[in-house]
Amino acid sequence: MAAHPTGPKRITELDALRGLAVIGIVWMNVYVFAFPLQAYYNPSVWGGETAVDQIVWATSFVFIEDKFRTLFAMMFGAGCLILLEREGVTKWRPHVARMVVLFALGIAHSVFLASNDVLRVYAVAGLALPFLAQFSHRALYAIAIGFVAVHVGGGIVAFGSAMVDYFAGRTESDASLFVQRGFGHDGPALRYALELGREGFADRIIRRAGDIPAQLWAISASIPINLAGMTLGMALWKDRMLARAWRMFRMQRLAAICALIALPPLLALAWWVSDKGFPGSLVGPVSLILSAPFDTLLALAYAALAMAFFSASGRATRLLASVGKLSLTNYVMTSVILSVIFASWGFGLFGDVTRAQAFALSFVPIAAMLIWSPLWAMWFGKGPLERVWRSMAKGLS
Repeated sequence: MAAHPTGPKRITELDALRGLAVIGIVWMNVYVFAFPLQAYYNPSVWGGETAVDQIVWATSFVFIEDKFRTLFAMMFGAGCLILLEREGVTKWRPHVARMVVLFALGIAHSVFLASNDVLRVYAVAGLALPFLAQFSHRALYAIAIGFVAVHVGGGIVAFGSAMVDYFAGRTESDASLFVQRGFGHDGPALRYALELGREGFADRIIRRAGDIPAQLWAISASIPINLAGMTLGMALWKDRMLARAWRMFRMQRLAAICALIALPPLLALAWWVSDKGFPGSLVGPVSLILSAPFDTLLALAYAALAMAFFSASGRATRLLASVGKLSLTNYVMTSVILSVIFASWGFGLFGDVTRAQAFALSFVPIAAMLIWSPLWAMWFGKGPLERVWRSMAKGLS
């Protein structure tokens, strides 16, 4: 076996939780590659004709959508805090260098592969983490709640007119038409999204490289909710839950309370938007705004439940931990595999599968991660992109 430095002792269960988050993200990212953008949140737009497809959508909305993205943000915040504590929270330069490199990697990822890349917003939001790292865990919990409130408040302002117009029957208003283009059945917008999904690789690079400023403006709206997840992860690390210092019963109790609060509203929202026929004026605000507090709570429930039952000696935990150790590499590699499956330069299945079939195909990159991650970790230690990130950040700092 190739020798590699072990570095500071890692918490296997924390790596496993990060691995679980990476896997969960694939269950939603597959729809970005498989369908026009409006269908990511709205199953009635494309690929959701059968009862099975509707069940897949409802299950994803309640249990997956934005839960694992929040969990990934929590792990990012906790990981950054661990490094900041090791280096000294007043030493910002190494952290800023890491965020600059991560931003560059995110831009490359968004241009070549994934239009919904999260690395860019993580890098931008991550610049605030050294400041936040100086607060106590109680203060961080309060700040996380505040970020969620900012996200919900801003979303209500952004989507409020469209919702008011919908209930007033003004379906042709400017606000209603704008939301329909992004989340509904607007014909020209849907045809354009289909064209984008079927474009060639060179055309994609030219287009995506040319609209980088617009991309940055678009992702700015997600900074508060991602900061909420990061701050919550930092609080849980300082509170020692992510270090597995809590008793199992306490973690189980937290998971149960969060799930009992989150699940009824999520089920109600899923029923409501479905019962109304998935109008874009409801799909957008329900998916992005109204569900956000409950998505965060359910992500917290997943984290508590996982830390309660993960065991460093367990085979499943060790397997997930190997995925988590290579989280950056695995995140990007899933985009490579999904592009091969759906893009025009691969097998070209974009727009040709149902929602249930797309969900089934998400297990292809998941299986690849589970196979290659333990082998790579055993032979080489850090993942290839983790090495690139670390070495480039060292060069900048």
